[in-house]
Amino acid sequence: MELRFVQHFRVAREVSAADARAQALRLLYLTGALLLLRAVMSALLPLSFDEAYYWRWSQHLAAGYWDHPPLIAFVIRFGTMIFGDSEFGVRFGMVLLSIATSWAVWRAGSILLRNEYYGALAVLFYNVTLMAGVEALVATPDAPSMTAAAFFLFALAKVQETGRGAWWIAAGIAGGFALLAKYTGLFLGAGAILWLLLAPAQRHWFRSFWPYLGAVIALLLFAPVIAWNAAHDWISFERQFGRAGGSGFTLRFLGEFLAGQIAFATPFIFILGVAGLGGILFSRTLRASGLMLLAALLLPALLYFFWHSLHDRVQGNWPSFLYPMFALCAVATLRWTLSGSGGRALRFSQMAALPVALGFTILAYTHALRPILPIEGTRDPVARLLAVGYAPLAEEFDVFRIVMDAKAILTSSYAQTGWLSFYLPSDAPVVQINERARWLNEPPPEEALFEGPLLYITEERRDLSSLLSERFEIVERIGSLMRQRDGVLIENYHFYRVENPTGPVLDPL
Repeated sequence: MELRFVQHFRVAREVSAADARAQALRLLYLTGALLLLRAVMSALLPLSFDEAYYWRWSQHLAAGYWDHPPLIAFVIRFGTMIFGDSEFGVRFGMVLLSIATSWAVWRAGSILLRNEYYGALAVLFYNVTLMAGVEALVATPDAPSMTAAAFFLFALAKVQETGRGAWWIAAGIAGGFALLAKYTGLFLGAGAILWLLLAPAQRHWFRSFWPYLGAVIALLLFAPVIAWNAAHDWISFERQFGRAGGSGFTLRFLGEFLAGQIAFATPFIFILGVAGLGGILFSRTLRASGLMLLAALLLPALLYFFWHSLHDRVQGNWPSFLYPMFALCAVATLRWTLSGSGGRALRFSQMAALPVALGFTILAYTHALRPILPIEGTRDPVARLLAVGYAPLAEEFDVFRIVMDAKAILTSSYAQTGWLSFYLPSDAPVVQINERARWLNEPPPEEALFEGPLLYITEERRDLSSLLSERFEIVERIGSLMRQRDGVLIENYHFYRVENPTGPVLDPL
C-alpha cells in the first residue's frame, strides 16, 4: 500500500491528463467509502452528552442559545423530522454536511492546487484526519462550522480563479452560516481581509463594492443572533468572548494544544500541513502561486489559539473549522522538490500520511464500538463521552421514578439532562436545577411540578445533593447504579428521593 501511495504522488506529475483523472477518481471513491463508513457509524454509536444537549435545544428552536449560535439545533431538527428521535436522526444532517464539505474541499483544492488529482487527494486528506472523522460525525456546532469554512474557501478560490465579484456573494453567505454555526466564523472574515492585504493581485477588491456586499450579507444572516443576544443581556456573547482574556502567562497548555492537534490531524498529515503552511509563508514561488489564500485563512485563528494556549486551555475541537485549509496545505507539499534530510523526511511523511491516518480512523471507530485499547473503563474517554451503556440504565431510572410516583427527574449537569431527556423511555420532565441559562428557550417548569416526590440523579463524581438539602425538607439517597460496558465500570450514579421544597427549587437565571 505504501509504495502505491508513493506512486500516486508521482503519477500526478508524470502521467497523462486522462490517467491523472482516473487516479483522482480512485481517490474520490475511497473518500466516498469513508463517508459511507461515517454514516454507518452515525447510526451505530450512542449519542455523546453534547449531542443530547443540542438535541434538546432542537426541541425549542430559537435564534440563539447560551453556548453557541443556533445552527446546530436547526440541523438536528431537520434530521429528526425525517428519521425521528434516534441517533441517526440526530446525526443525519451531519451526514449531508460531510458530503457537502467534501465537495467544497475537492473543488477548492482542484482550483488552488491547479490539479484535479491534488484536489481529490486534498479531500481524502481532509476526511482521513481524526478531526473530520470525529467532528464531522457527531452532531455538534463543529460540523456545520467546518462545512461553512469549506464553502468560504471555495468561494474565495473562485474569486481568485475567475475574478468575478459575484463570488463574494457566495463568500458572504458561507461566512454568515459560519457565524450561525460558531462565533469562530469571525476568524474567516479576518482571514479574507488578510488575504487581500497579503496578495498584491487581490488588493483591487478593496476598491470594489463586492466584498462589502458579501460582508453585509454575512451580517444580515447573523443579525438574528445579535438581536437574540440583545434581548438576553448579551449572555451568549459574554460567555464565549469572555474566554478570550484567559489568566496569567503559562506554558502549561501550549504542549497540550500542539499534542492534541497532532493527534487530530494524525502525525504525518500534521507534519505535511505545517510544512505546507511554512512553505507558503516563506517561499516566494509558493506565495506567487495563489496559495496565499490558504495561509491567510489559517493565520488569524492559529495566532489566536497559540496566544490563548499561553493563558488557558484550547479545547481540541476549536480549530476544527481550519482543517479544510490545512488539508490543502498538506497536499501543497507534493509540488516541492527538496533534497537532503528535509526532503527525505517530507517524502516519508507523504508516503505514510494516508495509511497511518486511515489506521487512526479505523482504530478510533472500532474502539468506539468495541473496546480494543487497554484503557480502564472509568478512564476511557470514548466510553465516558458517549452514552455507552446508558440506555438500559435510563430504563432502570424510569422504573424507580414510576415506583416513587415522581412527577419529574432533577439533575445538576447538562450531560445528565440531555441523556435522560433522550434515553428515558417515558416522557417524564427532566429539569436541571442549576445553570438555568442553558435552557433559556424552554418554557420554565411549573411550580406544581415540584410539589410531589422527585427523583434526583447524578454522577458520583459530580454529586451536588448538598444543593438539594438547602431546598427540600427530605433528601434521601435511595440507591446507586453503574454504567458498564462488558462488565467494566464506566460511571457510577447516585439517585435520591427529594420532597417538600422549602423555597425556590431552581437557580435564578
